Amino acid sequence: MKNIIIENITLEQSHKSQASQLFAAIDKNREHLSAFLPWVEKMQHVSDMEEYLRNAEALCEDLKESSFALIINNTAVGRIGLHHLNMQNKSGAIGYWLSKEAEGKGIIQRSCKALIRHGFEDLGLQRIEIKAAVANLKSRAVAERLNFVMEGTLRQAEFVNGQFLDLVLYSLTKDEWLAMNS
Repeated sequence: MKNIIIENITLEQSHKSQASQLFAAIDKNREHLSAFLPWVEKMQHVSDMEEYLRNAEALCEDLKESSFALIINNTAVGRIGLHHLNMQNKSGAIGYWLSKEAEGKGIIQRSCKALIRHGFEDLGLQRIEIKAAVANLKSRAVAERLNFVMEGTLRQAEFVNGQFLDLVLYSLTKDEWLAMNS
């Protein structure tokens, strides 16, 4: 998979060379990111991010995910990807995070649009999901602006900061996407 470029945003395929910039973005945004992401506290050193990215590269090679660093002005400000790819059922789930200073600029929405197109056109997916904590109104708004359908709430589905969070499950099918883009 080649890099995806949208305006001033580059989605650069996951690679361990991104580790130091991504770790710096996490380290600077720990409080912001840890509200809804369970893995933030495990990222204590650049080597933790290097290991994570090595695993991401392997998952990409095995067609189990398609993930990218979000690059603006040659600086990594977050990550986005299609995770949990199930090629038999032609499905995947979008996950993302973004540094606080990069929020509010439409980066995630534009990146999600590019990723959705990649999932349906390049990977041949039929269904893409987004899960967001009930209280994560910004992520829920992204799914809703992209016309994902809210299917329901997954009760106590993710353990974050010592408590179980309910997640709202959204989905978009290829047929819905084609109808919106015809």
